[in-house]
Amino acid sequence: MGAVSWANDLPELGDVAQTVLSPLQEQAIAEQILRDVAVSDDVVQDIEVTAYLQALGTRLVAHSPDNQLKFNFFVVQDSSINAFAMPGGVVGVHTGLILAASSESELASVLGHEIGHVTQHHLARMLAAQKNDTFKNIAGIALALLVARANPQLASGALTTASAVGVQSQLDYTREHEREADRIGLQILDTGGFDVRGMPAFFTTLQRGTRFAEGGAPSFLRTHPLTSERIADVDNRVALMPYRQVPDSVDFQYVRAKLLAIKDVPDMTIAVFEQNIRERRYSNEAAEHYGLAVAYMRKSAQKDYLTKAEKEIAWLKNNAPSHAMIENLSARLQVVNNNPQQAAKQYASALKLYPDNRALIYGYAEHFLAIKQPDNAVKLVKEKQSLYPYDAYFYDLLAQAYAMQNKTLLSHQAQGEAYFRKYDLIHAIEQMDIANKANDGDFYQASIVEARLKELRRMQGEVKK
Repeated sequence: MGAVSWANDLPELGDVAQTVLSPLQEQAIAEQILRDVAVSDDVVQDIEVTAYLQALGTRLVAHSPDNQLKFNFFVVQDSSINAFAMPGGVVGVHTGLILAASSESELASVLGHEIGHVTQHHLARMLAAQKNDTFKNIAGIALALLVARANPQLASGALTTASAVGVQSQLDYTREHEREADRIGLQILDTGGFDVRGMPAFFTTLQRGTRFAEGGAPSFLRTHPLTSERIADVDNRVALMPYRQVPDSVDFQYVRAKLLAIKDVPDMTIAVFEQNIRERRYSNEAAEHYGLAVAYMRKSAQKDYLTKAEKEIAWLKNNAPSHAMIENLSARLQVVNNNPQQAAKQYASALKLYPDNRALIYGYAEHFLAIKQPDNAVKLVKEKQSLYPYDAYFYDLLAQAYAMQNKTLLSHQAQGEAYFRKYDLIHAIEQMDIANKANDGDFYQASIVEARLKELRRMQGEVKK
C-alpha cells in the first residue's frame, strides 16, 4: 500500500479553528480524567492487562494521522461491550469488549476507531460547540461524560449539572463522525499490520450483542450508532483491501484468559477452563492452562487448589514457549505458598529473561517489602526506574521502602512524585511540603526537594490562571 491519504473521501466537518478546543484545554481535560482513573475502583489496575492495552494502542497510534499525540489507554472493569474516547487522547476499553472480541484484530479495530475519534477531535468539537461560558464547565461535562460513556445506565446520576444534562443528547457521535472514525480506523489497521476484516467482524459481534449484554444492544452502540450504511461502507472498503491473515499475539491470548479467570466466581471459571481443556475447545491450549492456573490461585486459601495451580504452571513451563506472564504467575505462587526464598529466586531468574517487565519488577519489589527488606526494594526500583520515568507506582514503592527505613524526607518526596504522576498536583505539593520540612535529609536532598516544591507551586499557579 502506498502513502496513506487521510483526507481521502472523508466528510468535511467545518472550520477546525472555530470548533475545536485548544491543545492545552484538551490536555487539561485529559489530566482531570486520568486523575480520576488513577484512583477509581472501576479501573483495572493490573499492570499486565494495562501494559498490554497501552502497547497495542501505542502501536496503532504510530500509524494514525496524528502520531505525535500522546494517548493513554485504560481498562474499565465492566462486563458490557463498550469503549470510549475522550479529549486529549484518553481511551477506555471495557473488559467485556476485550472478552467479546474473537481476535486481536477485532480489538485493534475498536482502538483504531477510537483513535480516529481523538485525532479528528470529534468530542472536542462537540464540547467546544456547546457555547459554555468557561473552560471549567467544558472540563466538568467531559468528566461527567466519562462516567456516562463508561456506564450509560449511570448517565443521569453522573450528569448532575444543568449544562451537562442539556448537552448529553447532543454528544452522541453523528453518522459522519462514525464514518470518519471507521475509515481512519481501517487505514490504521492496515498500515499497523492487522487484519482489516477485524472491523466488519466486530460489527457482527455487536449485532449479536444481546448474547453478551443484558438489556438489549451493547453499550457501544448507544454512543456509536451502527447503521446499515456504515456496515456497507466498511464492507465495500475491506473488499478492495489486500487479504491478510494475522495470528493473535500470545499476549492477547493470555490477557483474555486472565480476564476470564477473574470475571466470575472462581468455581464457575474453573469449570469453564477445565471443560475447554477436556474437550479440546480452544484456539490456544496454553492460554487455557494459564487461565485455569489463575482461577485456581483465586482459591489459594484451600491448599489443594494451590497444588492444582502448581501443576498447571508446571504444564506451561514444559509445554508452552517461555513468557513473562507465566514467570510472574510462578513467582506469585511461591509468594502465596509463603516460600520467600523460592519466590526471590523465581523473580531474580525471571527478571534476567525479562529485565524490563513491570509486573515482575512490581512483584519483586512488593516481595522485598513484605519480607521487610526495604534496602533491596530501593535498590531494585532505582535500577529499573529509568525504564519507566512516568510510572507512579515505582514512586509508591519507594515511598513505602523509605518509610520502613525511617527516612521521612525521602519517603514524602517519593510520595509527592507519585501523586504528580497521577496528575494530582494538590497532594503532590502537600507531600513535597512535608518533605521540605523534614530534618533528616542531607543538604543535597533538601535542596532537590526545595527546588521541586517551588516548581510544583509554579505549576499550580499556572493551572489556576
